[in-house]
Amino acid sequence: FAPDSVHIATEGPLGWRARAVCREWGWDFTTSFHTRFPDYLHARTRIPRDWAWAGLRRFHTAGKGVFAATRSLCDELTGKGFTNVVAWSRGVDLERFTPDEPDPFPGLRRPIFLYAGRGAVEKNIEASLSLDLPGTKVVVGDGPQREALQRRFPDVHFTGYRTGRPLAAAYAGADVFVFPSRTDTFGLVLLEALACGTPVAAFPVAGPLDVLGDAPVGRLDEDLRAACLAALDQDRAACRTYAEGWSWEACMRRFRRALVPLKA
Repeated sequence: FAPDSVHIATEGPLGWRARAVCREWGWDFTTSFHTRFPDYLHARTRIPRDWAWAGLRRFHTAGKGVFAATRSLCDELTGKGFTNVVAWSRGVDLERFTPDEPDPFPGLRRPIFLYAGRGAVEKNIEASLSLDLPGTKVVVGDGPQREALQRRFPDVHFTGYRTGRPLAAAYAGADVFVFPSRTDTFGLVLLEALACGTPVAAFPVAGPLDVLGDAPVGRLDEDLRAACLAALDQDRAACRTYAEGWSWEACMRRFRRALVPLKA
């Protein structure tokens, strides 16, 4: 087989097995860091974060490089003892996620504030659902918190899991996409919403800061309610234009540019 490059996408069981094969055969490999598992494990089980970070360092530092989605995450990993950290951003499917979708929420009061993603404790969904906002809050997705959230917030419209065009239609049909997470390393849903022309409201933390920066496509504020209301005034056409700079083609070019020097 003799691959030119091996890239291990995540540090799950298959990732550890791939790492072992590469080391056995003497193949150079790279990895990528996607998820702050130490924070998630701590939130769910109270396992000390340092234990999990030690395991992640062991996995990733055996390769030629570990790819991270944002510059702030690169700096964070370097500060935690990771070596050969390389910046590689993300991309969005601009053909699947477009503003040209039929309204999936014709009977709901406007404006619509949408959350899309996994219903889990680390996503901090309560921070958005508890806000005093006009219109309707909508949650797209499923997860271990869904039933509890539905009982606690009976006025919120829960659609369940969606993918493909129904998911794109949910993004396009919303007035604001609300991203309450403080732990995501990037937040692909941000790009998906923007590609559908929907502005973003989020906390000014790593992830949203890296993706949105100062672009006029949303609002970042520690007062999430203020961010939601301010995002209503953003230009939806500008959101789509901004997302077009994050295409899958651009993502793959960045990946190749980062990968080739590591083989030298």
